[in-house]
Amino acid sequence: MGKSKTTAKVPQAILKLPRRMADLITHAQAIVTAMTGNASFPTPTPTLAVISTAISALQTAETAALSRVNGAVAVRDDKRAALVKLLKQLTAYVQTVVDADVETAGAIIQSAALAVKKAPTRKPRVFDAVHGAAPGSASLIAPSAGQRAAYDWEYSVDGGKTWVMSPSTLQAKTVVTGLTPGATVQFRYRPVTKAGEGNWSQVVSLMVT
Repeated sequence: MGKSKTTAKVPQAILKLPRRMADLITHAQAIVTAMTGNASFPTPTPTLAVISTAISALQTAETAALSRVNGAVAVRDDKRAALVKLLKQLTAYVQTVVDADVETAGAIIQSAALAVKKAPTRKPRVFDAVHGAAPGSASLIAPSAGQRAAYDWEYSVDGGKTWVMSPSTLQAKTVVTGLTPGATVQFRYRPVTKAGEGNWSQVVSLMVT
């Protein structure tokens, strides 16, 4: 059986639109300018001409709204909504280009004057012990040692002088029960892989409830 390939996460193009109308117009114009003649986007959808027309319509409507022409604000808002809809469609088009070229995706997105959605950062898992759901129990969680790894768990109630073995698991977590509430218990684990047993981890302590 062959090894499964890890699929790279594709960066996402996002449309960060300013709230101020003048800034929105400037931003939309910057997107059109950035994508005009850009080899990465041979057939923008919607076309840049359509978007430029929508920008001009919004500029005209905004001028009328600022002049307090009766009913101009509602027209301006409609023109804004129409432009935003087109820009969202254009962003979706950019994403289809990005999906086909993951390696340079970030640069492609930025070349369209769009923003790159940052992937959420995950803190690396560390060995820890927390109170379990039941009285006299502790929930332990450890960093993964990879596929087909097992985990040995031990705890000590006398400051590490002696250790009691808990059942081994195939997951990097376990629950130790039967502990005395109010006692401070130390815990440790070691991974077991095809290469053999790993070293015991650093000790973590927990006052049992």
